[in-house]
Amino acid sequence: MSHVQHKHEAPAQIGCAVLTVSDTRGQETDRSGQLMKELLESAGHLVVYYGIVKDVPLQIKGELATLLEKRSCQAVLLNGGTGISPRDTTYETVSAMLDKRLDGFGEIFRYLSYQEIGSSAIMSRAVAGTVRGRIVISVPGSTGAVRLAMEKLILPELGHMVHTAAPHA
Repeated sequence: MSHVQHKHEAPAQIGCAVLTVSDTRGQETDRSGQLMKELLESAGHLVVYYGIVKDVPLQIKGELATLLEKRSCQAVLLNGGTGISPRDTTYETVSAMLDKRLDGFGEIFRYLSYQEIGSSAIMSRAVAGTVRGRIVISVPGSTGAVRLAMEKLILPELGHMVHTAAPHA
């Protein structure tokens, strides 16, 4: 089956969870999480959950595990905690949970980011993959990074990724 056929068969509406990882943001100050939600909804997807979790590995892992149990949740999109400071643990936590990694996601995200912000893009640790047939994507927490990832990578491929990763009967 060709790439075009796969995309054609992909669902137009995906149930998504948006999870912001931050030690300082609340729902009223979480511009990146709100942006993710807005972009998903404007593209016709359902946001089945939105929350904020501290950048603590056990909390991130627990929240992800809970979300991945929800039948309505086909993809989990995280923002924040992907930098290189000692407090940034999202990348390690998410990477350790992935069954399959989509290395190209991080590579292309950094390439696109480099075109916008220059050499500091090397410190971006965006990662994507699957956990038990569900899509999990983690991007930096700035609104610029979220918009870039959503518009250039996630929204164009979300249905295709979910369709391809889901166990087929």
